Amino acid sequence: MHLEIQTHRKNPFGILRSSFRKDGKVLHKSFGRVTGLPLDQLKILQAAFRGQAVPVDSPQALRTSHSREFGACAALLALANDLGLPRILGKPDDANTRCLLAMVIGKLVYSGSKLSLVNLFKDTCLWELCGVTQRGERPDVDTCCYQPLDDLLKRQSAIQKKLARRHLQNGALVLYDITSIYLEGEYAESEIVAFGHPKADGKRGCPQVVIGLICNAEGCPVGIEVFAGNTKDETTVLEKIAQIHDDFGIEEIIFVGDRGMITQANYDKVKDIRGLSTITALTHPQILKLIDGKHIEPELFDETKIVEIIDPEDQQRRLCLCRNPQSALKEANTRQALLEQTRKALDKIALGSTKKSARAEQVGERVGKVLNRYQMGKFVDWQLTDIEVVKGKPAKSMEWTFDEAAIERESLIDGCYIVASDVSKERLDSEQTVAAYKSLTLVEQAFRNLKTVQIDLRPIFHNRDDRIKAHVFLCMLSYYLQWHMKQRLEALFAADGTHENRRWTFQGVLERLKSIRKSRAAMADVEFDHIDTPDAEQSAILRHLGVRLPTK
Repeated sequence: MHLEIQTHRKNPFGILRSSFRKDGKVLHKSFGRVTGLPLDQLKILQAAFRGQAVPVDSPQALRTSHSREFGACAALLALANDLGLPRILGKPDDANTRCLLAMVIGKLVYSGSKLSLVNLFKDTCLWELCGVTQRGERPDVDTCCYQPLDDLLKRQSAIQKKLARRHLQNGALVLYDITSIYLEGEYAESEIVAFGHPKADGKRGCPQVVIGLICNAEGCPVGIEVFAGNTKDETTVLEKIAQIHDDFGIEEIIFVGDRGMITQANYDKVKDIRGLSTITALTHPQILKLIDGKHIEPELFDETKIVEIIDPEDQQRRLCLCRNPQSALKEANTRQALLEQTRKALDKIALGSTKKSARAEQVGERVGKVLNRYQMGKFVDWQLTDIEVVKGKPAKSMEWTFDEAAIERESLIDGCYIVASDVSKERLDSEQTVAAYKSLTLVEQAFRNLKTVQIDLRPIFHNRDDRIKAHVFLCMLSYYLQWHMKQRLEALFAADGTHENRRWTFQGVLERLKSIRKSRAAMADVEFDHIDTPDAEQSAILRHLGVRLPTK
């Protein structure tokens, strides 16, 4: 008996036959068909019927080579298809769309630059899975990365509108915050790269851009924009509100921004906009003003319950008073440490001013630098007096003291914060209002993943403004995919241990999927592609994601 392979149809199949002679003719008898197997596997069966197969216990039974990462890229591609991401990006069969999809997935799985992703072509199945290249082909970085990236920027507005329609509903919470990203290189002709105050980067002395991110109430990103590096937080708010209303078509929103975004000046400008409500927090000076005006007492701030009052200057605005004991301890310790550093620096200036001739401007400049560095000027009283030193040369004596009353007054509101909102109590009660403001941590979490934890948006090496903007948008789309992946893995993370017994992280999940490899295998004289069978843990991850890996 032998296996005859038929390849004249679209899908190959095998026919089990035996051959015999009768009256000098070779005749065949068929016993059945073998269908549903790829050609490579049919050839292995054919070799076995011929007696050419190697025994399974032989070390030469199966040989593998050219192993490449398969599982993570295949799983994320299946998830992207399930989410309809190719259609959001453009036409699913368009070459640029396939390249963009590869870069979105590649940024999440491998981080790194566009060129580094291209140079992984021998180690990953990503480009092949996305239909960009055939196996073993190196993608062209211009055709497969930079041209699609330029096309992405042109599509950004349309893509964000699709995301907004999917994830923002009328009357929903909209979370907004900004951060800064530093850049490397020369940007003499850039309109957006500028020196500014770094926001949580800790990277000084580098030019930067500012990024504004819009998320829904659950932290799912729907829009991002790149501003000049010296842009102030509050100057972006009106533009974002207009974008949500006009471009996204959302008539009623509850706009949530921190105290640096919705300043009193901004609130006065937007409070009468139809369909707009806001949630923010008051600054420390605003809280102290309420205390000084006898509108509130420090004792009203409670650690266990939220006390609500009406803003004395705006009867439509509710003020929710809260206190966090952990923040109170942190603020007290931070202030004490800064006061101690200020004391040492000012004592040094005071001692030095009496030992050598010094003009008032020089001493004042040194004092100003200290107060600006430690931000403790509001607690310091200082003055200069003329003195005479050796040989009658005039000098300035600097004397200073801490304003203990001001320090005590500030300590009264350690850990205290007030959430301000013009949303009606019927729509959001006190606890819901405070929870809505706290949900801004979801935007901060998005920034952490974009900047350091997973996607490595920074530093940016592009030297053209349009490429910088497209790169930032591409990274947001990668986080969009990551956000959905984490949502589907919630049950896996919830069932995990804690501390040293913790098993799973997002990166750990990716590494487990990465260990599913696709290799070139050989058995007897037949070569074929072999994909590792997922183990129990990998199968569980795929079930949580709701995807299946392709078999070839």
